[in-house]
Amino acid sequence: MATATSARVTLFEDIFSITSLNPEGKKFERVNRLAATGTTFECDLLLDYNCQIYTLLEGEKMTLVLASTLNLDGSPDDHTSYNPATSHRADRTLADNYEYVMHGRVFDVSYGKDGVVEIAISFGGLLCRLSGDQRHLSSILPDMRLYLLVKKD
Repeated sequence: MATATSARVTLFEDIFSITSLNPEGKKFERVNRLAATGTTFECDLLLDYNCQIYTLLEGEKMTLVLASTLNLDGSPDDHTSYNPATSHRADRTLADNYEYVMHGRVFDVSYGKDGVVEIAISFGGLLCRLSGDQRHLSSILPDMRLYLLVKKD
């Protein structure tokens, strides 16, 4: 769960159970698409990720966080300077607590019946669709830049 420090930067957090990998067949060599269901908020997730650098398996559980910044104090960042391969920062960031991190932009927010919202995010061509109760996803806005952070549970 979110700590007092990360609560200021966390837009959404849940543990997801991976229900399938590549449900429509594998389309790209380096990319898997997972389907998962949130264990707390019962959101549905479709997520593309680079399977050459991070491995997830059907049946596994993972914590997924959407955050507005990687700065633990909640201060905004410029969304351009984080690069784990070249970063020599002495300061700890939210990314230090996770195994896989992507940066992207919300490109669509659609509101359906019964308070259900569907959010579409692009991470440089890797796509994410998160849908669920609007109450749990209300902090995520159209055109917002954000980070997606994952770790296995």
